[in-house]
Amino acid sequence: MKARLVQDGIFTLVEDIMQTIDPPQHGFYWIDAEPEDLEILQPLFHLHELALEDVLTEEEQRPKIELYDSHYFIVFNSIRFDDEEIFLRALNIFLGKHFIITITRQKINEIRALKPILWEEEVTAPDQFMYHLIDLIVDNYTNVGDRIEAKIEKLEEDILMHTKKSHLNEIIGLRSEILWLKKVLVPQKEVIATLHKKELKLVSEPLKKYFGDIYENAVKISETFETFRDLMANLREAYQSSLASRANEIMRVFTALTTIFMPLTFITGVYGMNFQDIPGLKWEYGGVAAVLFLTFVGISMFVLFRKKDWL
Repeated sequence: MKARLVQDGIFTLVEDIMQTIDPPQHGFYWIDAEPEDLEILQPLFHLHELALEDVLTEEEQRPKIELYDSHYFIVFNSIRFDDEEIFLRALNIFLGKHFIITITRQKINEIRALKPILWEEEVTAPDQFMYHLIDLIVDNYTNVGDRIEAKIEKLEEDILMHTKKSHLNEIIGLRSEILWLKKVLVPQKEVIATLHKKELKLVSEPLKKYFGDIYENAVKISETFETFRDLMANLREAYQSSLASRANEIMRVFTALTTIFMPLTFITGVYGMNFQDIPGLKWEYGGVAAVLFLTFVGISMFVLFRKKDWL
């Protein structure tokens, strides 16, 4: 657990956590903690028991905002995409008049990227801190959406060029993750809408307009992932069509080869009969002539099929 005094975007490390109980003359306190630290923080800031229960549970939490008398409790999900799998990491926020507490089980990149923004914007209030943090998280959803779109395009190109059985597993896996993300985006969008539209005493009136901008981005992201779901359905149809086309191509080749060998089989069958008066049977060069004739017939049919693009 680290406690910092933030004044005009400048961080000062606080050694004694008891110092954070009283509001500073200027700025606010930011406490970056882990779930185990709530045992110390709960009595200091009178955090609600229901919020503590949500933080301490091992189950995945749905994005939400809970409004209590002295503070707000907000659950938001940060996203990470490593080209193979999508990961969501829960960010728990306690927002008070003079403090903000962020609690995570894993490291979240947006928190690391937040510090220079706070310094540049000379942030002095906890609601401003929360705005910039949520803005970074939503922007990262846009970046992940761009990478998913690029992956879908590449997958489509691979399917059209050379279909593999592994492509179906990729399609099913990516589609299920997109559907899972859509379920998360809906309540997350509602949280931002609450911060934008509802009268909240811990969120300043001018800042609500900026939350409105984040809400518009969240709506666009939700629509983008809805489009991705349709693209995945089209991708599966393309996969099945490609498989059917490939099977037809193979059958066409086999049919052409069978047709080529039919007259050859017929000729060899005739000359393999047990008759004495078959023409050329006793000729000295009959075997060579038969081989040359069979070769000529086979090559002629092959050239004919190639010319008609049947093979």
